[in-house]
Amino acid sequence: MSKFLIVGLGNIGEEYAGTRHNIGFDVVEAIAHEAGAKFINDRLADVCSLKLKGKQLLLIKPTTYMNLSGKAINYWMQAEKIPLENVLVIVDELALPLGKIRMNPKGSDGGHNGLKSIQEILNTTNYARLRFGISNEFNKGKQVNYVLGKWSEEELKVLPERIKLAADAVKAFTFIGLERAMNGFNSM
Repeated sequence: MSKFLIVGLGNIGEEYAGTRHNIGFDVVEAIAHEAGAKFINDRLADVCSLKLKGKQLLLIKPTTYMNLSGKAINYWMQAEKIPLENVLVIVDELALPLGKIRMNPKGSDGGHNGLKSIQEILNTTNYARLRFGISNEFNKGKQVNYVLGKWSEEELKVLPERIKLAADAVKAFTFIGLERAMNGFNSM
């Protein structure tokens, strides 16, 4: 049975819940919820294991904080013997409009501390990622406040359907592979 590591990036703690930076957590939680599965606290991450159509998915929410996410990913890849090509990282993206998703087979960290940590620890930029647009509607010098800020009422109206779309894209990655998932979801 093929095994996949699906990583939702975010920060632990009540003060970060419902923030733009935690959209990765929101997407993996949606996948778990739909499957009726629960997260448990384990080494370096909250972990949820589930089976979908003959695939084994290990969903993780690193508990290392964003800038040490690579430690958790590396640990779970090794512990579960999951190859890099079966890893997908879900991350917030300022350069995309709200709710727009882009899947890529590789890329730079783009200044994102979570991706920077993964790149440093895995020593590569060649891992799949799903970037979830959080827009860039902030005043100059206010990026940190914006990224760590709560969603607005207007944003909350469109989020559920976009989170579902991202969850569907993750499942497509496991069922049909990255390239076909990209072709199907990057235009939505």
